[in-house]
Amino acid sequence: MEQRILELELISAKDIKDVNLLSKMDVYAVVSLQGDDVSRAGKQKTKTKVSQGCGTHPTWNFHMKFVLDEYLIQQNRISLVFKLVCQRSLGDKDIGQVVVPVKELLDSVKADAASMKFVAYQVRKPSGKPKGELEFSYKFGDKVAASEATLTAASSKGNEPVTAYPVVGPSVQPAVGYGGYPPPVGSSAGPPPPGYEYPAPPQGYGYPPPPPPGYGYPPPPPGYGYPPPPPGYGYPGPPPAGYGYPPMQQPQPEAKKKNFGMGLGAGVLGGVLGGMIIGDMVSDGGGCGGGF
Repeated sequence: MEQRILELELISAKDIKDVNLLSKMDVYAVVSLQGDDVSRAGKQKTKTKVSQGCGTHPTWNFHMKFVLDEYLIQQNRISLVFKLVCQRSLGDKDIGQVVVPVKELLDSVKADAASMKFVAYQVRKPSGKPKGELEFSYKFGDKVAASEATLTAASSKGNEPVTAYPVVGPSVQPAVGYGGYPPPVGSSAGPPPPGYEYPAPPQGYGYPPPPPPGYGYPPPPPGYGYPPPPPGYGYPGPPPAGYGYPPMQQPQPEAKKKNFGMGLGAGVLGGVLGGMIIGDMVSDGGGCGGGF
């Protein structure tokens, strides 16, 4: 992987927005990288000295260096961000910022140019409206290996040297297993280094063994609980004979027929006997009348 060193000198700004009403502003700038890998690019950030009582025309003449990935530069995936801030006792306030693509700077100069090139960019307020200009000069170094560029930036002397971290691009693979997690399945990063694995759990780690025999509540003593009911306790037995309604008597048809026959015969016999007696009496009466 090839990298470049960008040397930059932030000179001054003019006609920027005044965010103080009663006193002149004290202004400083924060310069950082903005790109695909924000977590690593954001570490290359530096803050200038404070320009005291400068108002809307701060001056810094602050020198700094950045280590940039050549691949990200050519893909136009990394930019320089200049943020202007007013220092105040009740809390700092943003004035505006400038965002410059690094590829734009590289394309406008020769890579091997020994002298610094002066440029000026428009400052935009937090609302997005333009207000003021920012002036700085820069130059690029030759393409070098990543380790050499890092050492060169680390050994550079300046007011506040920047800690240089290489920006990870598509041509760089992060260290395998670094951070405590193995690579995903199917990754081309290769197997983890020897000895890399999750530590074995300590002896006895896991669920506790079962309790010893007899552990828990003791068994109840003999006779513990409700006493048994006395003999005969509960619902009574079957009712005694004759208890309740009398049994229903079924009709006897044969007896009725027998009584009915005896009554009919007795009536016929009585009628015959009565008729004979009456006839005798009539006969007797007739004999007496004839003679009378």
